[in-house]
Amino acid sequence: MKIAALAGGVGGAKLAHGLAQLLPPEDLTVIVNTGDDFEHLGLYICPDLDTVCYTLAGLANPETGWGRADETWNAISNIERLGGPAWFRLGDNDLATHIERARRLKEGQMLSQITRDFCKAWNIGHTILPMSDSPVRTIVNTDEGELAFQEYFVRRRCEPRVTGFRFDGVEFAEPAPGVKEAIQSADAVMICPSNPWVSVDPILKIVGAIEKKVVAVSPIIAGRTVKGPAAKMYAELGVEPSALAVANHYRSILRGFVLDNADLKYEPQVKELNIMTLTTDTLMNDVEDRARLARAALDFAGSL
Repeated sequence: MKIAALAGGVGGAKLAHGLAQLLPPEDLTVIVNTGDDFEHLGLYICPDLDTVCYTLAGLANPETGWGRADETWNAISNIERLGGPAWFRLGDNDLATHIERARRLKEGQMLSQITRDFCKAWNIGHTILPMSDSPVRTIVNTDEGELAFQEYFVRRRCEPRVTGFRFDGVEFAEPAPGVKEAIQSADAVMICPSNPWVSVDPILKIVGAIEKKVVAVSPIIAGRTVKGPAAKMYAELGVEPSALAVANHYRSILRGFVLDNADLKYEPQVKELNIMTLTTDTLMNDVEDRARLARAALDFAGSL
């Protein structure tokens, strides 16, 4: 089965890794959110893109899910000592990625080409694509005013109350080369368990209408997210955080929805949305869990 996976952040990276364990390189393309990209310390940082790449390369920090394994922190410690901004923690190995990416972008190279070259260097056989080569910036509207996503997420630790979102530049951005082709040639589009508001919505706005069958895996289990502020965002926007809320979020495009066994009570309501369901254990604690969930999702998509 040929899959185009939409991913952002740690949860998305984990399922993408599970899919990569099962599918040959020619049958999987991972399209990654770049709405949370930003410039910091004069460098171009791509948090979701790097998390997916590091995870598929076996380089990710196994404890946090983001950043590099066996990292050192000499550069950021000295930046802090010199009075520089240290709120966004960049390890020494991670800094090399951002330095080289920034250098190549300044030369006029496209983010998608740089990502392909990085994946080759990291021995990633599967295709990982940014959603666009054009900059799109996620802005979080809060009770304290507008905040750039990383200011809200990292610097403010998701403390301000969310009132909405906008994606600066999305109306002018085109899908990166290969994105449309990956979706058109796919047997199914798989929405990984990523934040619907700020990880998946930017991708969907970029790619437009999807004519393929779409299956989503809920990032919310028993009203909570394993990582990230999605449940908090739903609650602050007046929606009870639940797997049902996620199904409703995607209802216009979904053929199938995967929810955790803990959310079995929502299955009848999801089916009332004319969406087929699969209930299973969606928690991914280790590499084996990732492959197990990916296999269940693939089998489910194939049955639709």
